[in-house]
Amino acid sequence: MTTKGHIYVIDDDAAMRDSLNFLLDSAGFGVTLFDNAQSFIDALPGLAFGCVVSDVRMPGLDGIELLKRMKAQQSPFPILIMTGHGDVPLAVEAMKLGAVDFLEKPFEDDRLTTMIESAIRQAEPAAKSDAVTQDIAARVASLSPRERQVMEGLIAGLSNKLIAREYDISPRTIEVYRANVMTKMQANSLSELVRLAMRAGMLND
Repeated sequence: MTTKGHIYVIDDDAAMRDSLNFLLDSAGFGVTLFDNAQSFIDALPGLAFGCVVSDVRMPGLDGIELLKRMKAQQSPFPILIMTGHGDVPLAVEAMKLGAVDFLEKPFEDDRLTTMIESAIRQAEPAAKSDAVTQDIAARVASLSPRERQVMEGLIAGLSNKLIAREYDISPRTIEVYRANVMTKMQANSLSELVRLAMRAGMLND
């Protein structure tokens, strides 16, 4: 397990990949190499959060197209783009598409590692927040239709008795459903259940 985070290097130049692998590995990052952007996009759903370092000019899917795909998928991964000499217009376009920054080759090793650390630090809270929201949504999705109704009753402030009356079932049965809801939602209290419901978008102002 690395301490500094995951880096995904995308470059069709084998020498550049090897060089970046050595540099970033030595700096304490976990490095995964890709020789083209399409293979990275294919692997993306299963990858842990990390920073993408991609060349802008590549055969097939180039850096600009990669940024468009990542943006379409609302990926939280920060992306640093490496450009060759004279590619400033491309770099500007990359920034408009969401690249965190760009580096002109050749660049100093320290500059790259500093930019990566900064990119991860800025993007990590949002990525963690997204992951938590998805986790809560998955918990809500695991509820049965009746459990969902009971949860909605609870967060609306209804008592077990009132929920039982609304669905014409016994208060004792509601207690069972309520216990199931608290277990599946991983909530220890009603206030925690309400907070989870808010994160899941079940409570609208």
